[in-house]
Amino acid sequence: MRTTTGTTAANETPDSTTGRLSWPPLIALSLGYFLVMLDVTVVTVAVPVIRDAVGAGASATAWIVDGYSAVFGGLLLLGGGFGDRLGHRKVFLTGLGVFTLASAACALATTPAALIAGRLAQGAGAALLVPTSLALLTAAHPTAAVRAKALGVWAGVSGVAFAAGPLVGGLLVAGLSWRAAFWINVPVALLAVRLTRAHVPSPAGRAGARGLDPLGQALGIVGVLAPAAVLNEAGAQGWTSPVVLGTSALGAAALVLFVLVERRTEARGLAEKPPLLPLSLFRSPGFSPTIAVGVLLNLGYYGMLYLSTLYLQNERGYGAPATGLALLPTVCMALVAAPLSGRLTARHGPYAPMTGALLLGAAGFTGWLLAGPDTPYWVLLPALVATGLATPSTVLAATAAVAEAAPAENAGVASAVFNVARQIGNSLGVALFASLVAGRDLVSGLHISALVASAAFFTAALLALSCRRRAKARTAS
Repeated sequence: MRTTTGTTAANETPDSTTGRLSWPPLIALSLGYFLVMLDVTVVTVAVPVIRDAVGAGASATAWIVDGYSAVFGGLLLLGGGFGDRLGHRKVFLTGLGVFTLASAACALATTPAALIAGRLAQGAGAALLVPTSLALLTAAHPTAAVRAKALGVWAGVSGVAFAAGPLVGGLLVAGLSWRAAFWINVPVALLAVRLTRAHVPSPAGRAGARGLDPLGQALGIVGVLAPAAVLNEAGAQGWTSPVVLGTSALGAAALVLFVLVERRTEARGLAEKPPLLPLSLFRSPGFSPTIAVGVLLNLGYYGMLYLSTLYLQNERGYGAPATGLALLPTVCMALVAAPLSGRLTARHGPYAPMTGALLLGAAGFTGWLLAGPDTPYWVLLPALVATGLATPSTVLAATAAVAEAAPAENAGVASAVFNVARQIGNSLGVALFASLVAGRDLVSGLHISALVASAAFFTAALLALSCRRRAKARTAS
């Protein structure tokens, strides 16, 4: 693909005959996803420094850390819908622009309110980036086997970014400033913009489907953001406070109304006003179980990542850089796991490697039962390695399963649903595991949480196995 201008790239048709990866668009799209996942965790080890620098209280600190993920999850469906209707390349570039400006705003912030606003804007940009990047990657690699390899690179980069966040954040805080954790996004994002304009073609949006379902969008946003707000505010105000109870009721009502509105909109079948989330997607073979896998995967992995960070810093006395280094095996395993899972998915389909990876992760979490106040680091290394292999392998295989299950015209929304499910799992995991250590010593809470994480992965493995058996039955018939 030899393009030098955005116009040429936009009009190109991907080469589906070479059977090779299209590296320029793959690099551009992976860079965008790298930034999104890096910023989920890059601030975690810098929280004490950031809190003191801007004078943030407990509630403001929670929003600085979790507000990004909350808006990211809340707007993913909107981002996927925009991509399907307005063009994935255009929306992807818009997301990069929003993310870049928001990162600069975070780096320049001097008050909690300014920093929270920047983090929320970062989440909005990320919500435009992720579903459209997957749709563009799928269009650039239309052959299933090559697409699986491309997804291996894409998922591997994101896995490395997520796991490297604590290390990168710790090194930047120790060597420069907490502001560097946000400034680092700007040159990477600008490079991604340049590569996208030059090399990424744009698949057409849905012909005649330009309506944006504003009622469905509003209800969906409230339904996803309200639980995140509840989790953030409950710690400071209590679960029985009027704000928390009212927000919980609002979120539940919004979700119920969202389902009713989307069902009615889809039943009407109007081409000019399609639903934001076609509920028929959930009847596609394998789609619903894979979405459930996304929730369980993030619940277990991210919840345990949160507790392992607390364990290393509070129980073992590790500093920010040392904590990042201790988690480095997860980064290394992501580099190995994603390409390997891509090859296995291309050869055997998504469900076999997904099942194996989840069983490996379930076994790996039990290694945290050995953690204690003085446990040598090498004793915990197998748990880090096993879960580091299992998680990106599962993400890639599940992403491939979602891409296969969804019709091409709903590729962006399908990707968004999977990522919303993962974000819900993330929030639930952190909140659940934090509650499991509350009121008891950290080590015993860590042990209970490890068993819960293992059970979540094992349940997800059973779902993947059932999908594999059903896929075999359909093939046989």
